[in-house]
Amino acid sequence: MFPDSSLTVYPRHQPHFPLSTPSNSMETSQNQPTWNQLLGSNNWEGLLEPLDLGLRELIIRCGDFCQATYDSFINDQNSRYCGACRFGMKFLLEKVMLIGASDYEVSAYLYATARVSLPEAFIFHSMSRECWDRESNWIGYIAVTTDEVSSALGRREIYVAWRGTTRNYEWVDVAGAELKSAKELLRPQQGTSNTGGSSSSGNSDDDDDDNDVKVMLGWLTIYTSDDPRSPFSKTSARVQVLSNIKRLMEKYKGEKVSIAITGHSLGASLAVLSAFDIVENEVVQPDVIVSAVVFGCPGVGNEEFNKQVIQHSNLHILHVKNTIDLIPHYPGRILGYVNTGTDLVIDTRKSPYLKDSKNPSDWHNLQGMLHVVAGWNGADGEFELKVKRSLALVNKSCDFLKAECMVPGSWWVEKNKGMMRKEDGEWVTESPAEEDLPVPPSY
Repeated sequence: MFPDSSLTVYPRHQPHFPLSTPSNSMETSQNQPTWNQLLGSNNWEGLLEPLDLGLRELIIRCGDFCQATYDSFINDQNSRYCGACRFGMKFLLEKVMLIGASDYEVSAYLYATARVSLPEAFIFHSMSRECWDRESNWIGYIAVTTDEVSSALGRREIYVAWRGTTRNYEWVDVAGAELKSAKELLRPQQGTSNTGGSSSSGNSDDDDDDNDVKVMLGWLTIYTSDDPRSPFSKTSARVQVLSNIKRLMEKYKGEKVSIAITGHSLGASLAVLSAFDIVENEVVQPDVIVSAVVFGCPGVGNEEFNKQVIQHSNLHILHVKNTIDLIPHYPGRILGYVNTGTDLVIDTRKSPYLKDSKNPSDWHNLQGMLHVVAGWNGADGEFELKVKRSLALVNKSCDFLKAECMVPGSWWVEKNKGMMRKEDGEWVTESPAEEDLPVPPSY
C-alpha cells in the first residue's frame, strides 16, 4: 500500500505563478531564494540538499515545457505531416494541456535538419508523396511570459524547449559519438561573424588537437545544419534560436529578462549547446542570466568545452539525472567526455508509486523524473510529494506506475490515431485545422 499522507495531503501550490512570491523582490529571507539564485547565479548552492520548493517548481515547469514537444510531435510515418508539430504556435500550450498555459505565448518554432546521414531515430520522414517537408523536422519552440504575467512578476521570462528523440535508445549506437572541434561556436575574432553557416560532417585538422574545445559530432550536426531546399530549415536551428533571442532581447529592451533553456535526452544536449552559444557569442548582455535546466543529458563536450562554459559568469547548467539512467554515462570519459554543469541526482527507485522496472527506457523517462523531483527529499530521505502533481502523468508514454495506481500505460495518444470517417463511410487521415498547419519561419 501507498503512504496515506502521500495520497491526500499536499502543500499549497500555485500552478500559474509558482515563483511570483516575495522571494523575487529585493527583500528576501534566507528561506526564499531570489529568482537569479533559482536560475543558478550561485550554482544552486544550498538549494539542492534539501531541494528548495521554488527550485523544485522551476525544474518541473521546465520539464513540462519539454514534455510539450513530445506530446505534440507527429512521428507517424503514415501521416503527410510526420516530423511536424501537431499544433500551431497560438494554441500549442493550451492543446497539450500545460498548467498555466495562458501565462505564456509561443514566440517561435524551431526546425532542424542534418547534413550527414543520420538514422530516423533523429529525423522522421513521411512516406506520403505529399509530405509537408522532406528535409526538416520540428525540433522545439520558444515561449515568453505574457505582458500581464511579466508585469506581475517584475521580469520577462524566456523559455527555449528542445525536443528529444522519441525512439528510446535506438540513437545511442549511431549518434556519431566522436568529438569534433566546436570552433564555429566560439566567439569570433573582431570583424568576423560566427553565428551562421552550416556544419560539415568531415573532420578538420583542428579535430586532432586535444587542446581544442570539442563537442559531440551528432549534436553539433543537428544544431548547425541547414538545407536550402527546405522552407523550414533554410537556416540552421542554431541561426533560428540565436536570431529569435536577439529579436526578443530587442523587443523587451529595458525590461529585466531571464532565459531558461530546457531539454530531455537529445534535447538536453541541444539545450546545453544553445545556452553556451548564446552567452559565448554575446547574444545577450552579461547581466542576463542564461540557465539550462536539462534532464537525462548525454555527454556534450570535452574538458576544454567545460572550461569554456565555466568562464561565463551568467551561464549556468543544472542537470537532473536519475542515478540508474544509462544515457548520462554516454559516450563516456573513455572517449574524452566530461560532465558539464551542476548535477541534481535523483533515484526513481525511491518512489513507492513506481515499479521496480528493469526497462532502461523507464529509467530515462522524463515524466518519471518529474514525478520523483516532486517528492525528492535526498538520497537518505523518504519520498514525500511536496508539489501536487497527477500520478497519471508518469504513464503518458510508458507503463512505469504500479498496477495499484490504476493508470493505463502510454495513454497520451491522438484520437483514433488521427483517422476520421468521411460522410461516405471511408476512413482517412484527418487533415490539421488551418491554425495547426506548419508555417515556415520568417527569414
